[in-house]
Amino acid sequence: MTEADHQTADHAEGSTKAILAAFAANLGIALTKFIAWAFSGSSSMLAEGVHSLADSCNQVLLMIGGRRAKRRPDTEHPFGYGRERFVYAFVVSIILFSVGGVFSIYEGIEKIANPHPIEVWWLPLLVLVISIGLESFSLRTAIRESRPHKTTRSWVAFVRRAKAPELPIVLLEDVAALTGLTFAFIGVGLAILTGNGVWDGIGTVCIGALLVVVAIVLGMETKSLLVGEGASDADVAAIQNAILSGGETDRVIHLKTLYLGPDELMVAAKIAQPASRALRDVATSIDAIEARIRDAVPVAGVIYLEPDVFHDDQPAPPTETIVIKGED
Repeated sequence: MTEADHQTADHAEGSTKAILAAFAANLGIALTKFIAWAFSGSSSMLAEGVHSLADSCNQVLLMIGGRRAKRRPDTEHPFGYGRERFVYAFVVSIILFSVGGVFSIYEGIEKIANPHPIEVWWLPLLVLVISIGLESFSLRTAIRESRPHKTTRSWVAFVRRAKAPELPIVLLEDVAALTGLTFAFIGVGLAILTGNGVWDGIGTVCIGALLVVVAIVLGMETKSLLVGEGASDADVAAIQNAILSGGETDRVIHLKTLYLGPDELMVAAKIAQPASRALRDVATSIDAIEARIRDAVPVAGVIYLEPDVFHDDQPAPPTETIVIKGED
């Protein structure tokens, strides 16, 4: 197994652990929240229950996407199914927006318009405290599994630049869940202290607004992955250096990169070759350059190098890469 294979396997294992931890926590939390809502009538508990249930469905979708992405390439999809993970991540953002965010805002507005006091006041508070503990465990697992892939980047940069969507999604969901639980705790607490159910509705609206914001962030990031992202500036520089360092060529005429999936990068380059060089020597040069590119950027699994003759009297086209955010 190559180094790239080991990195891919480690990343997949870490993602699976984080997803399973989040799924177990969210499913248990959703059940307890719905029970608390049934006895107390708190709209914040209902919104949080729907939120946790939506998160549980999201974990299932992420696992399905990861499994489907492992299918082998075929004639219809010669580059494989790696982008299935991006598709399912985008669906997750839509579910979080529609089911979690919009429903919570609607329920909160309804509660503000028709407030009523919370019954069995201690039950929703107890459930919220337990939920905060379980969500903290889920977040801790996600942070532990993400840390090796984050490297020296900030957490914001990791979420924005990561090509594998599962860990950033779980991280955002867990952070949103803990923040939402805090809103719910404050709203329920004020409703109990004041006897005014409007505070419960306000907390519910805050939860919904939070989920909408998180869903929009997720949707924008996964949309970019679906459209097609290229390698980071650092990886592009490493690829260029790998091409030029062996002496087989002195110029990269064109260079384009594209992620075929979270763990596979395609590199296409046109490189200058002397017009007098024999075809056998050109083929040997290309083989050597490909090996150096894979050593420099292990995720470069698909490489196409086109030899060409560059004339000094013609200006060289700028080196190009498919834009975009990359994983540092």
